[in-house]
Amino acid sequence: MVELNNKYKIGKRRFGLINWIGFCSLYKKETLRFLIVSGQTILGPMLTGILFLIVISIALGEVRGEVLGLPFIEFLAPGLISMQVIQQSFSHSSSSILGGKMMGNIIDLIGSPLSAGEVTLAIIFASVTRAFIICFVSIVCFNLFVDITVLNYYYFIIYLLFSSFFMGSLGFIAGLWADRYDNMATVTNFVIVPLSFLSGTFYSIDRLPELLKEMSFYNPFFHMIDGLRFSMIGISDGSTTFGVIYLLILNLLLWWTAYYLYKIGYKIKT
Repeated sequence: MVELNNKYKIGKRRFGLINWIGFCSLYKKETLRFLIVSGQTILGPMLTGILFLIVISIALGEVRGEVLGLPFIEFLAPGLISMQVIQQSFSHSSSSILGGKMMGNIIDLIGSPLSAGEVTLAIIFASVTRAFIICFVSIVCFNLFVDITVLNYYYFIIYLLFSSFFMGSLGFIAGLWADRYDNMATVTNFVIVPLSFLSGTFYSIDRLPELLKEMSFYNPFFHMIDGLRFSMIGISDGSTTFGVIYLLILNLLLWWTAYYLYKIGYKIKT
């Protein structure tokens, strides 16, 4: 009996406070997941943004005026890039979790030697990576039609990081909540897309009634779009400082929610 007790001992955690090997492996796996189908995950959204830019520009023709003192097309381009960043970072994390649940291979993730924090951050940072790639590729391609220059790299990186992290966290939560692809389509079509369209992508909030204008200042989608646009044109509708602080607080709350729901096995453990 003594020999058996000595032989079968519970193993100790061998990788310290953070399992860097496991974290990096999951991040690499999630990044390769969208890079392998880059035509769909990167080039597709970029092409959609360019089509919006061309169609709206042609449709308005000579009647389009200035917005915030700039030609409308120069105002529109950063908003379209922000819209793709918002939608695609949400799409990555939500499809990762929901796809794992639908196909049953999420059990491999649950059984891996990774904490809830390591899993959530690895998947969310993969969403951030996808958003950064889409943003840079879009800027290069948009420059074929309109002059886009990053004027403030500090706000550009901060708002791009906070926006994609926010949507990656939200997508993670939505993926846990959804039971099938119909549920996710409902969230995308009735929440994400409308809010990304109606939060200053195509217009300045100065044109809104006073009540809607006040409400926009507490809309995180507005600050994501307005902040990224400010980094490119140097003009904003709202307060960039307030936007940074507001998004930082929301990011922490959303990540903690995603962490907690995954930790307790919300809709993934029976």
